[in-house]
Amino acid sequence: MSDEYTISSDPDRLDREWIHKVISTDTYWAVGRTRERSDLAIDHSLPYGVYAADGRQVAFGRLVTDHAYFGWLSDVYVDREVRGQGISKRLIAHIVDEAERLGLKRVLLATGDAQGLYRQFGFDEIDDDYSWMYRVWPARP
Repeated sequence: MSDEYTISSDPDRLDREWIHKVISTDTYWAVGRTRERSDLAIDHSLPYGVYAADGRQVAFGRLVTDHAYFGWLSDVYVDREVRGQGISKRLIAHIVDEAERLGLKRVLLATGDAQGLYRQFGFDEIDDDYSWMYRVWPARP
């Protein structure tokens, strides 16, 4: 990624309208998410925005964390117009560095199509002594 892009974790800098639009319409995991729930998710996470030189937000990701042991990497999105420039790699590296700085023991994520990207940063499928379980409320986008 060229130096024309910067990463910020300042929540006041986020373009929440853009985030809601792309996450709720251009992802496979959150189609139909309401603006209210989008804002709530951001407010209770460590959000990261990537910005072009003109200030326009071009990527987003958030880390849901207790700031001690655990994090959940979620809602990673790069604008279609700027994909292929290494923005996702730089964003993930930044978030992983932040998780290391916090001293987190474990960061989880779910992806349907970007396993290769996340493997570059040490992520792997879960294969340990625990039975990982989850519950989903399907009616909630």
